[in-house]
Amino acid sequence: MNSAMRDARTERKKDTQRVTLVGAVLNLVLSVIKVIGGMLANSQSLIADGIHSLSDLASDGIVWYAAHHSSQAPDDDHPYGHGRFETLATLALGVLLLLVAVGIIWDATGRLFEPESLQTPGMLAVWAALFSILAKEWLYHFTMGVAKRHKSEMLRANAWHHRSDSISSVVVLIGVAGTMAGLPYLDAIAAVLVGVMIGHIAWELGAPALNELTDAGLEEERLGKIRDIINSVSGVESIHMLRTRRTGASASMDVHVLVASWISVSEGHMIGQEVTDRLLKGLDELNDVTVHIDPEDDEIGVPCRGLPLRREAQEQLDELLENVEGYAGYRRLLLHYLDGAIDVDIQYPLDSFVDAETTARLREDIRNRIADRSEFRRISLSYH
Repeated sequence: MNSAMRDARTERKKDTQRVTLVGAVLNLVLSVIKVIGGMLANSQSLIADGIHSLSDLASDGIVWYAAHHSSQAPDDDHPYGHGRFETLATLALGVLLLLVAVGIIWDATGRLFEPESLQTPGMLAVWAALFSILAKEWLYHFTMGVAKRHKSEMLRANAWHHRSDSISSVVVLIGVAGTMAGLPYLDAIAAVLVGVMIGHIAWELGAPALNELTDAGLEEERLGKIRDIINSVSGVESIHMLRTRRTGASASMDVHVLVASWISVSEGHMIGQEVTDRLLKGLDELNDVTVHIDPEDDEIGVPCRGLPLRREAQEQLDELLENVEGYAGYRRLLLHYLDGAIDVDIQYPLDSFVDAETTARLREDIRNRIADRSEFRRISLSYH
């Protein structure tokens, strides 16, 4: 790993832990204010909101733990890095939010069917809800700013966790005010609405994380950009078998790129390197790209598996053509594995050329000798 990547990883870890620490302190203060304030002001919805803030405090602990582990460099046990720690943390946050939502809805619904348990909140609940709205909205923007800078889905999830608390406090404020105005059910109904909203946010956060853990690919819009970048490279004829997957804030991909079958190995490698460089430059989330160079479209062509490799193929040709006059003394033997067979290009030194008629006769003799061998198809002779 180069120094720039190490520095970026270190900065990401520090920023994540800093914003998480600020959130944890604020969540602790808010949970105490809302739970105690709800008890003193007789507001069920404010107490539910305080429990939500406690769940935020637990989520901050999860984020802190994940930030430490996901920032570590790849090792023998995790050759693709530790980015999935962020994904697991995001899923855990979603599950935590869902449990909080179910608990709040269960308790509030029970109170709706027990009118004698409904109470009228006091003015303290209004001030506590107002303070929570302002504090949590500030924390949402603070956390989301860091999430966008580092492209962290985990921090984005935690930011929305903070905003869910802000939104629920708005509902609490409406419920408390309505109940104080003479609508006794409104505080309990507000608590149910808070639970529903928290459940929705839990789904919005948990579903993408679950998809990532099951190796779901990048969105179609990002795939379109990837295809455009690959097709812009000179020498690329087409692409197929494009696969992507997310790993935390990063993504990896592999692709098969079709090039002309007659180009050299080094040119094919150069095309593959250019594809890799442009993809890494053009898409910030990509950190691992594997490009496989194909001389033909192996999705539709006849496979070449089972054909003899160079040493065996050369031995077979030398044995078959041992008595062909003029065959020995070639300079280079090029083997092209295409469409289920081998095309052979035999190259001779230029000074061994006699005349066109001799070359034509040599080519015909070679073709006749290998006519019954299906693994060898076309034969060409050239002089260099």
